[in-house]
Amino acid sequence: MSETDPNTTDVLVIGGGTGGYSTALRAASLGLRVVLAERDLIGGTCLHRGCIPSKAMLHAAELVDGIAEARERWGVKATVDSLDWPALVATRDGIVERNHQGVAGHLRTAGVRVVKGTARLTGPRTVHVEGAGEFTARRGIVLATGSRPRLLPGLAADGRRVVTSDDALFAAGLPASVLVLGGGAIGVEYASFHRSMGAEVTLVETAGRLLPLEDEDVGRHLARGLKKRGITVRTGSTLTGTELLADGVRATVRTPKGEELVIGAERLLVAVGRAPVTDGLDLAAAGLAADERGFVAPADWSRLETSVPGIHVVGDLLPPPSLGLAHASFAEGLLVAETLAGLPSRAVDYAAVPRVTYSSPQTASVGLTEAEARARGLDIKVNTMPLAATAKGMVHGQGGMVKVIAAADGAGGDRGLPWSNDVESLGKTGAVLGVHLVGPQVSEMIAESQLIVGWDAEPADVAQHIHAHPTLSEAVGETFLTLAGRGLHQH
Repeated sequence: MSETDPNTTDVLVIGGGTGGYSTALRAASLGLRVVLAERDLIGGTCLHRGCIPSKAMLHAAELVDGIAEARERWGVKATVDSLDWPALVATRDGIVERNHQGVAGHLRTAGVRVVKGTARLTGPRTVHVEGAGEFTARRGIVLATGSRPRLLPGLAADGRRVVTSDDALFAAGLPASVLVLGGGAIGVEYASFHRSMGAEVTLVETAGRLLPLEDEDVGRHLARGLKKRGITVRTGSTLTGTELLADGVRATVRTPKGEELVIGAERLLVAVGRAPVTDGLDLAAAGLAADERGFVAPADWSRLETSVPGIHVVGDLLPPPSLGLAHASFAEGLLVAETLAGLPSRAVDYAAVPRVTYSSPQTASVGLTEAEARARGLDIKVNTMPLAATAKGMVHGQGGMVKVIAAADGAGGDRGLPWSNDVESLGKTGAVLGVHLVGPQVSEMIAESQLIVGWDAEPADVAQHIHAHPTLSEAVGETFLTLAGRGLHQH
């Protein structure tokens, strides 16, 4: 193929979700010729079936909750007469479409060639795209094919009685009752949404707490907030059987005490995680293989490059410590694009990537949990402050907390990166290792803590900065003041 052959390019990206399109945009901005192959819609799961539409629906849920709070707590005699589901869906879909057109427009402006079709590897530098032919990538190929909802063995989704998170978004209406299986971020968000919309909700999680990958106190405070809203939370419980009925499901759940509970619901929403998508990709043709969980692991995490030189991975195809989060995949895309352009680029510090659950109450965390810090043998200091101890927390009335984990005097701040970022301050003593928030709108408060953890600040560094009063964020400031020995409202 010649230099002018349209099917010869510098970089070929397979998958147009957040990881794929961010790689394509950055690579194009660096002067590289880029082809992006996508068999569905540009924007991927996050834009069309995940982050954006679900958060639009959760915003509608906040409005409904606000009306109830106005009436019951503040004496504002407001009511919700009814819910116009088609109108809600139309607003949600309009937001998604505007974002979709915006991303597509950015790609066009950047000069990225978008090819519609299913792509499969035919070699370490070649890809066949259905309907478009064979492509050669001179510098490299980027795998960004994303993920899909997992299902349990023997439990098939019919889109009506047994549904995934994808199905729940596009259902014809709302159920009167829902059993949510899975207490991770997706399950918690959907449980919260359905409760706001008036459904009776039971949330079942096999682990001993909600959000089992987060700090134990986060799960405890979140469960307290959800129960206060009338959601039945059953942790340490396992689904042992389901029966499909004409108008719903009948599920059997085993509790931690060994009791068998029969729970009837109009809808069973399965939210037990997501599985990488590699079907049809033909990894073997390029000398690659997925691991037993379906992930494609990089041989070099600092470049996200596989064992085949020039083939990189971003997004949900990556195993832990990657987080399967859209904003992490943006960073991964930047890293890979800059690597392919021959530029130096910092590896992704996954411990410094914020994690958010957009339920009511919300949770937001960055860095290590208390258990993770102790498991590393670190000498730590921990301080927790309830949001209800602040005036603004009392105004909101949702409870919640701020929890900060910092290295004690003489202890290092290394968060356990599996690669070197060549940052001298990683071993800085007294560094903040983790910040964990539960409460109203804490998703908008985590950016400060991300910088604190990412820059290895010490509590004393943060304590000198003044937080506005009255705000929820002043609880963050007060927590650091206390760790620095200067606390006013806690000691």
